[in-house]
Amino acid sequence: MADLMTTIGALTLKNPIMPASGTFSEELSEVFNLDCLGAHVTKTITRGKRAGNPSPRVCEVDGAMLNSIGIPSKGADWFLKNNVPFYAAHNAPLVVSISANTADEFARFAEEVSVPGVAAIEVNISCPNIEDDGKAFAMRPGPTGEVIRRMRSATCLPLWAKLSPNTGDVVEVAQAAEAAGADALVAANTMLAIAIDARTGRVKLGNVMGGLSGPSLKPITLRMTYQCARAVAIPVIGCGGITTIDDVLEYLIAGARAVQVGTATFISPTTMPRLVCELDHALEARGLASVDALVGTVKHADEAISLAEYA
Repeated sequence: MADLMTTIGALTLKNPIMPASGTFSEELSEVFNLDCLGAHVTKTITRGKRAGNPSPRVCEVDGAMLNSIGIPSKGADWFLKNNVPFYAAHNAPLVVSISANTADEFARFAEEVSVPGVAAIEVNISCPNIEDDGKAFAMRPGPTGEVIRRMRSATCLPLWAKLSPNTGDVVEVAQAAEAAGADALVAANTMLAIAIDARTGRVKLGNVMGGLSGPSLKPITLRMTYQCARAVAIPVIGCGGITTIDDVLEYLIAGARAVQVGTATFISPTTMPRLVCELDHALEARGLASVDALVGTVKHADEAISLAEYA
């Protein structure tokens, strides 16, 4: 068997497969053993209760899904009382995804969720910054760095900065997060999009626009993963459109040390455990002893490739 272990900063994961925030819940424990995953990533939570966006919240488009959930949340108190104890009974490390409206709120929230049982915090900086006219923190290096810097002073837990594909400055944003103290990057969140019903002329989401996820997003987030892995020294976690084992391999080759699976779980709830098994077989078939042996091995067009590599 190949060694599937990977390291994300100070965390050692038994394998590089984990859920994307918002696509994973305790109910999946009735479908498969949650401890087969490298880590557990919660849906994004907010400090206070939040109702979320008006319906319809989800619609299908060609090769993808649009969602405008609006981060519904039962609040920090509920999460700490009910969710953390549930995951404490499992071996995989728990990564808590959090959202806030300002850098100071992010810092206070990070301190509140830094409790036993939480292994890392995923920082959803793709959400609007009310101190910057509603622009998402991850759109620009300055606000990104400020959030991570404030959080770094408030918690000793590892911080994973979840980037946005809606920025044209992804490398600069990634470097700002690293400089401010982020321990890893997640590339990336959903892309802002819209769907319209041609028959009725109506938008398909209650909140008009939503986040695009699924296979159609993969070339964009794979590109972001490649760019970020070359630009920073901290680990990058690839996220976007992962359905097959080849998708996983592509992200690892591009430089990711782990991947997050999202939309595919809605289609088939056993996608993640299937990918864990298939990754072991894929590495062995390539004569690779570990995940590390594949990370960052991308070749460019002018590099010679032997026919044996396609065997």
